[in-house]
Amino acid sequence: MKNKKVCVVTGTRAEYGLLYWVMKKVQEDADLTLQILVTGAHLSPEFGNTYLQIEKDGFTIDKKVEILLSGDTPTAISKSMGLGLISFSEAFTDLQPDIILLLGDRYEILAAATAAMSCRIPIAHCHGGETTEGAIDESIRHAVTKMSHLHFTSTEAYRKRVVQLGEQPEYVRNVGALGAENILKLQLLNKEQFEESINFRLNKKNLLVTYHPVTLENNTSEEQVLSLLNALDQIEDCHIIFTKANADTNGRIINQMIDQYVANNPEKSVSFTSLGQLRYLSAIPLMDAVVGNSSSGIIEVPYFNTPTINIGDRQKGRISAPSVIHCGTNEGNIADALDTAFSEGFKKSVLNQENPYGKGLASDTIIKVLKSIDTESLLKKSFYDIEFKL
Repeated sequence: MKNKKVCVVTGTRAEYGLLYWVMKKVQEDADLTLQILVTGAHLSPEFGNTYLQIEKDGFTIDKKVEILLSGDTPTAISKSMGLGLISFSEAFTDLQPDIILLLGDRYEILAAATAAMSCRIPIAHCHGGETTEGAIDESIRHAVTKMSHLHFTSTEAYRKRVVQLGEQPEYVRNVGALGAENILKLQLLNKEQFEESINFRLNKKNLLVTYHPVTLENNTSEEQVLSLLNALDQIEDCHIIFTKANADTNGRIINQMIDQYVANNPEKSVSFTSLGQLRYLSAIPLMDAVVGNSSSGIIEVPYFNTPTINIGDRQKGRISAPSVIHCGTNEGNIADALDTAFSEGFKKSVLNQENPYGKGLASDTIIKVLKSIDTESLLKKSFYDIEFKL
């Protein structure tokens, strides 16, 4: 049997962190060959040149696909996707992988999936079937699902939704969330080590804040972030760690506002383009709450029983644990949610919660399936019909 080439495509720091253990196990398996294609924000100095972390972790990058343009307007994003389609096709033709492994729902992943489909390369997709009603990611995720042949979902409900989309049940596996594995396997920093790593001291109260653009809303970023910053200003004896927005439409507006806030409040706030997986996960148990609208607040943070304040509609529709507090985007909504998160009663109520996103064993199942699957048969795809009455 020939050695099977698995090409992993990654475009952001968060996505890479979720894929790390799968990549590591592909790399270490004698029957598999790991190919890494890096693109998007990984290659941007503005977003931290995070491809350097991939190399630091001991991986060899096979292809760097430059698609990120200087703007973050809808037109610039569309042009990036077009450039990606051309460049991914060339990269796949050169690498000749047996299967492409993709995660999630970003625009560069849609371009990669489209190129792989045109090149007749089977696609394995992680975290399909999920819903995020406030973001364009919703449509991209389902589109990638329909172009994919093998599916690894994070909950049973999402597995059923992928089947509902017409995918063959035998090719849809519920493996749990990939991010849980980092929590189980990484040796996290203690408080002193974490403070030293970010050159910033924690206070009586501490918050970790990540806010991304809500891409299905028109120009709401500035107003929503201002409400968030005003609500944060009401809290006494609180230090705030910001991680910056991703390369989506209006992401730069958010990052400029964060930079200005930190410049005005250096004694109580600090910001990072990327904390990296180790520092980010180490921060969570040291925080009173994680605030914003990132998927990590829904999926990873509850494993620590740390409260999440999920603001607005960006993650609307995702299954969430009891520790997730959903709130609106105005200052009063956010302030009320913060009061709840700081309350001892709420913190005690979620100490023994069960996270719906699995036990952190996703990579073992994914590797087992990738090794055993006949990739050539995957291309023979038919629509699976569910029988039900309307």
